[in-house]
Amino acid sequence: MGISLRSRWVFLPLVLALGAVSLYFLRLSIFHEAQPIPENPAPPEKKGPIYKDSHREIAPPLPEYFPLAAKANSPADLPPIPSWNKPPEEHVPESTRLYIGFTRFWPLLQQVVVSYINAGWPPEDIYVVENTGTMDANKRGLLTIQNPFYMDYHRLTKIFGVNIITTPSLQTFAQLQNLYLSEAINNNLTYYFWSHMDVAVHSHEDKEDFKSLYMRVVDVIRETQQPDYLLDKETGKKGEWGVQFFAYDWLTMVNVKTFANLGGWDTMVGYYGTDCDMYSRLSMNDYHQPVQDAGMIYDVTTSLEDLEILYRRRPKNDKETRDTSDRKAGSYNSTIASPNSAYLDSTEPDTINSTHFHDLKATLEQIQQDKRDDKYRNSWQLRQNGGEGEPYYYDPDGFEKALQMTIEVGARINEEKWGHKGCNIREAGVKEGDQWKVEHDGTFKKRKLKRRWF
Repeated sequence: MGISLRSRWVFLPLVLALGAVSLYFLRLSIFHEAQPIPENPAPPEKKGPIYKDSHREIAPPLPEYFPLAAKANSPADLPPIPSWNKPPEEHVPESTRLYIGFTRFWPLLQQVVVSYINAGWPPEDIYVVENTGTMDANKRGLLTIQNPFYMDYHRLTKIFGVNIITTPSLQTFAQLQNLYLSEAINNNLTYYFWSHMDVAVHSHEDKEDFKSLYMRVVDVIRETQQPDYLLDKETGKKGEWGVQFFAYDWLTMVNVKTFANLGGWDTMVGYYGTDCDMYSRLSMNDYHQPVQDAGMIYDVTTSLEDLEILYRRRPKNDKETRDTSDRKAGSYNSTIASPNSAYLDSTEPDTINSTHFHDLKATLEQIQQDKRDDKYRNSWQLRQNGGEGEPYYYDPDGFEKALQMTIEVGARINEEKWGHKGCNIREAGVKEGDQWKVEHDGTFKKRKLKRRWF
């Protein structure tokens, strides 16, 4: 049977399409044959990551902020602490364990430790919690001073005489707080103290009823242990306290029982906002948070040029009136060989509430004001950016960026937890048990968190 004329027209579009495709490939082949072959053909472009500008200005080496300690072989090579601040020769009956967490910038850690010791706090009661994420690298002296996580382990333990607890890995602020709580529970403590590392302290020398910062803290302990402490005389009901604040939480006394009752700190809120959450929950559960005054506590961003000033010595030719009170100045036995003998022999103890004290006070006040005026109040954390090639090295810029991202995530979690933006959680009307159960309130329309890492 032959193919009808109508059927032939059905195949016509197919034939035309095949012809067009054949013509295209024929012309393409002729074009390539006509192209000259380059003598040195360029290598094929490699695929891979596009790197950021790797240029980084390395910060200048940190100076030595305590030359006397650098030359000391033992605690005896340091000057004695001011006589009026010396703790009792026999330790007070009360426990005074103080935790100070450290992650970055050694000069501030050294300063806060030395300032507490010179305010009367027994070194054996001070526990530096090394939270650097560098395992035993500092203990073995494997990090250089330009490494942000550097810490002089030898000086802290052998010269200053304080204790060190090293975390197994980097902890957030909230995790660190729970570590303090866990340590207290494991050591059968009913309370403990903790301090920020970026503070400096001294006693109220200009008060007539003088007591060292340490002994004023001991007075607070004894006050909390009185049978009538927080007793409502009208109802006969005795209240419970959660924290004792000394200059907000720059120095804080913690009631182990109350914190354990609340389940400790919320580690989902790692940094900023976790204090708002913790202290708000204390308030929701009717735990008191008294504010106490034990001494001057400064929020600082840098170290004094020479920490020797905290030991309150003056040149022997200083003409300032000597102390005539019954607080006798300490003395140094210059017959004992010491690498600092020349300094100690040429100086003498200062007097309480002297002009040197007021100069120190003015200097610390200015450092605190400088921090308040700094748009990024924690800029001190960025002053070291070395350490590449050392154990457990972490890119300093990357660390800061990751930290800021983690801070923001924690802040957002806290906002979702309470349905409220800001630290005034209690004022939003929420109560214990409302966590994660309330809708967003009006504060969510007012602001957005800043992303500082972009």
